[in-house]
Amino acid sequence: MKDKKEITREVNRKKIIQAAENVFANYGFKGATTEKIAKQAGLPKANLHYYFNTKTILYREVLEGILEEWMVAAQTFDKYDEPKIALTRYIEAKMNFSRIRADASKVWANEVIQGAVSVSKFLETTLKEWLENRVKVINDWIAGGKIEAVDPYVLFYMIWSMTQHYADFERQIAILNHGKHYNDDEFQQKTEQVVHLILKSVGLS
Repeated sequence: MKDKKEITREVNRKKIIQAAENVFANYGFKGATTEKIAKQAGLPKANLHYYFNTKTILYREVLEGILEEWMVAAQTFDKYDEPKIALTRYIEAKMNFSRIRADASKVWANEVIQGAVSVSKFLETTLKEWLENRVKVINDWIAGGKIEAVDPYVLFYMIWSMTQHYADFERQIAILNHGKHYNDDEFQQKTEQVVHLILKSVGLS
């Protein structure tokens, strides 16, 4: 059983990371300050530095957390042999992430746009290995006649762009939706449409 101090540490770390996602998303790495993040988290600045010595360390922690969650979403490729189920679950998870973790997606997009300096190692190792394993799954499906022939990389890039668009361009979408964010029912409809379009592109109804 966790003691009170351990629980407090976990709660504070979570508050800081959530606040950091929001501040990094809105101000970028250069514009973000630990003071802004601490204020957003409702904690003294000294408390933030107790958990994260520098802004750079905190920034990398945020980025690593985002990548880890995205990879967890892709475990559907390990759980399900049927492409329709695996792809559907993956796309739904990615759409849900964009809905509830829009700031996190924006942080990642901004980092990559700026040259991916802080995540180059992740891209070259962890993400590359992860993608190669999933590409093999797609190619096996194609060889087995389960889906139509498609470039697996293009398929993944399409999924990423279509799902993450709802987070990275959240404001644009709201403006085009008469100035309102999608409610739960509307977002579910968009999710179903994205799933349908992607499945159809590989010959699945």
